[in-house]
Amino acid sequence: MPSALAAVLTDRGITVPSPIQAATLPDSLAGRDVLGRGRTGSGKTYAFLLPLVARLDSSGRKVRPKAPRALILAPTRELVGQIHEALQPLAAVAGLSTMTVFGGVGQNPQVAGLRRGADVVIACPGRLEDLIKQGHCSLGDIEITVIDEADHMADLGFLPAVRRIMDQTPKQGQRMLFSATLDGAINVLVKRFLNSPMTHEADSVQSPISTMDHHVLHVGREHRVSVLVDLTSAPGRTVVFTRTKHGAKALTRQLNKSGVPAVELHGNLSQNARTRNMAAFHSGVASTLVATDIAARGIHVDDVALVVHADPPMEHKAYLHRSGRTARAGASGTVITLMTDDQVRDVRDLTRAAGIKPTMTRITGAAHPLLAELAPGERVLVPGGLGVSTPEPSGRSAGSSSGQRRSSGGGGGGGRNASRARGKASSGSATRSGSSGDGRSQAKSTNGAAKPTGNGSRRRGAPTSSGRGAGQGGGHSPASFSSGRR
Repeated sequence: MPSALAAVLTDRGITVPSPIQAATLPDSLAGRDVLGRGRTGSGKTYAFLLPLVARLDSSGRKVRPKAPRALILAPTRELVGQIHEALQPLAAVAGLSTMTVFGGVGQNPQVAGLRRGADVVIACPGRLEDLIKQGHCSLGDIEITVIDEADHMADLGFLPAVRRIMDQTPKQGQRMLFSATLDGAINVLVKRFLNSPMTHEADSVQSPISTMDHHVLHVGREHRVSVLVDLTSAPGRTVVFTRTKHGAKALTRQLNKSGVPAVELHGNLSQNARTRNMAAFHSGVASTLVATDIAARGIHVDDVALVVHADPPMEHKAYLHRSGRTARAGASGTVITLMTDDQVRDVRDLTRAAGIKPTMTRITGAAHPLLAELAPGERVLVPGGLGVSTPEPSGRSAGSSSGQRRSSGGGGGGGRNASRARGKASSGSATRSGSSGDGRSQAKSTNGAAKPTGNGSRRRGAPTSSGRGAGQGGGHSPASFSSGRR
């Protein structure tokens, strides 16, 4: 490993490679095609970023306008942003330029970035294909191509676009494919595009993670919201998954109304709203993120202590990827699935297929003592949650939120603030990727001076979950977040 890149990792406290990194780096640094399998949170991102940067730096070629030298394909905008955030410090020491390409935002800044020339482009397939067809990008100079989360690409129906894009990259270039699973759809890509690849399977997607505890709580339908409020009002960051976009919106509104600062993440949000909500969760302004399965792969936030399946997922792979938002890189975490009477058989089949043996407990409501064991710490509620802000005007970029942040007055601060202080206060990868991919998609940080509050342990911020007031009641019943409506 080049010493400059190793120094970047050391500065971030990374001194020992993960199993997938140790397995693949000797081959990828040598320029071989690599097929790597590692479950979510196993360190796949650095496994392909490190050799990509090292080899581009050593080749010494100059980037031409509209012709990037390396391409990373990822299935979601969130994952593109996460990869870009990890890449930037590595690219900086090598003097490489980077940019992102994804839909949901105006293309003009992306076109301008390609025209200037970027060594590395991280892209979602759909928007990249559009720009290629319009003549704004050529893949003829690509030296290295990476396909990340290939199995999720297949799940979302992106493989035809991936194949068309790969057909335009030079056959002699290095190609790396990383995935949590290697099934039949992935084998089609491997046989067609990888040249005698070195295959490394660091672990099975179903192998248990020793630092992750799994629990199933058998609850009455009428108690689900109160149980969720209790769990999410404990110290630490929480990610809650629902089955539908409607359910994510409704549950976010219910949590905020109950006093839990929460934001949502799903396919109906604009890029500005996604960026703003993820920035709020990264910084700790929002303690809870409510997301659908489409966002399960693109969420990486340090110190997520708890993942809750408010709605059990449809299949076991989704369960594993959702659960992988916690207990990452050796950290510990807890996964809780809420199960109602009519879901008992489905949940048992789901956990069996996932290779998980959870602890099942019937609870009668939020007063059950097990909740304090699963999510320990003093419960803190903020009236109104994140509050209400003016909806974002159509076609305009996200501005800074108008509300105030409230923080502890410097006392003990034993609630979520203590945990948030350990998190990275940042606008996250989405802000940085927006600066190079689309300037209009940047999310500005929340304005307003910090003011002491009486509770000494929570901050209140203004970013909202969808442009509509997150704290509004909205008229949804307590059980509506799993109604199945889309």
